[in-house]
Amino acid sequence: MTTDDAFWATLRDWRRDFHAHPEFGFEERRTASRVAERLRGFGFTEVVEGLGGTGVVATLTRGSGNRSIALRADMDALRIPEATGLPYGSTNPGVMHACGHDGHTTMLLGAARRLAEEGGFDGTVRFIFQPAEEWGRGALAMLADGLMERFPFDEIYGLHNQPGLPLGQFRTRAGAIMSAEDNFEITLRGLGGHASRPQEGREALVAACALVMNLQSIVSRRVAPTQTAVVSVTELLTDGTRNALPGLARILGDARSFHPKVSTVIEEEMRRIAAGTAASYGLECEVTYTREFIPTLNDAEATAAALAAARSVMGTENVAEQAEPHTGSEDFARFLEHAPGCFAFIGNGEASKPLHNPGYDFSDAALPHGVAFFTRIVRDRLPPRS
Repeated sequence: MTTDDAFWATLRDWRRDFHAHPEFGFEERRTASRVAERLRGFGFTEVVEGLGGTGVVATLTRGSGNRSIALRADMDALRIPEATGLPYGSTNPGVMHACGHDGHTTMLLGAARRLAEEGGFDGTVRFIFQPAEEWGRGALAMLADGLMERFPFDEIYGLHNQPGLPLGQFRTRAGAIMSAEDNFEITLRGLGGHASRPQEGREALVAACALVMNLQSIVSRRVAPTQTAVVSVTELLTDGTRNALPGLARILGDARSFHPKVSTVIEEEMRRIAAGTAASYGLECEVTYTREFIPTLNDAEATAAALAAARSVMGTENVAEQAEPHTGSEDFARFLEHAPGCFAFIGNGEASKPLHNPGYDFSDAALPHGVAFFTRIVRDRLPPRS
C-alpha cells in the first residue's frame, strides 16, 4: 500500500468509526473528542473544545500573512433508526448519520492533516467542527460563545454531499443556494362532543381539514410566480377519539423561501387565512410562527474563488457554477452573516440513497474530492509569498 493509499484508508476508517457512533445535536462528545485528539496528533497546538457546547475549533498558522479563512464541517446525526445493514452501522439505537456529517467531518480532518504536514499557504486557517446543524442551533451557539471574537476569520467555506450527483462533481452558485426554514403551529379550539350529535358542539376537525386546503393558496395566489416558496403541512393532531368529535386540533408544518419578504408574506397570509377559517366555523385560533433557518446566501467573490479551486482539483467539466438552489436549509447561513463565504455541494454518487433516509450512507469515494477542495481553497486564498 502506498503512502497515499494509506492516507485514504485511514480516512475511510475514521469516517466509518464516526458512522458507527452517531450522536445527536449538542451530544457529540465522543465525536468532538476524537476530532480534537486527531487534530493534536497532526501537530496542532491550538485546539479548543466545548465551544457552543460540543464544538471544536482548531487554528493553523503558516508564514506571516495576516489574513485568515475558516473551513467548516458539521458533526451531528439524526434521530432516525438505521436500516443500511452495513458492518459499520450505527451502534446508537434510533440515531444515525443519515445526512453525511460523518463524511463532512472526515473530509475536514483530512484537509487539516494535509495542510499541517505540507503547508503551502501564508496566513491562518480556522477549522470549525460544528454541533447541532440539523436543528439549526449549532452555529448560533458557537457564535454566542464568542467564535468571531476569539477566532476571527475573513471568509468561510463549507461543503455538503449531494445524493444523485456523480462522484467528483461540484455545484454551487452566487446568491441564494439554500432556503430559509420557518416552522408553524396553528391551534383551533372549539367544543368537542359526541360523534352522533355534532350540532351540540363546535368540533375542530372539519375546520382543520379546510384550513389545510386553504393554506395551499398562499404559494399559488399570494407569492409571485417568480419567487420560490413551499408551504407544507406535516402533522394534524386532535384530542378526539373514534366516537367523539374533537374540540381541539393542531396543524404543524414548515415553510421554505429564499427571501425575507417572501417569508413575511407567508406568515401574514397564514395568520389571515387561519383566523378567517376559524371564524367561519365558530372556533378560536392561535398561530405560532418561528424562523428556524435563514437563507444561505453565497458571496459572489468567494463563490468565484470556490469554483476556481474546484476546477483546479476536479476538472472544469465537473464543475457547475449555476446550481439550482436547494429548498433544504443550512445553518452555515449564520456564519455568512458575519463573514463572506461560499457553501457548495459535491457528488455522493448517482446510486446514493436520499439524505435523511434510513438506508443512506456517505460514499467514502467522495472523501478525496472534499479534501482536495478544502486544501486548494486555502492555498488559493492564502497564497504563499514568493
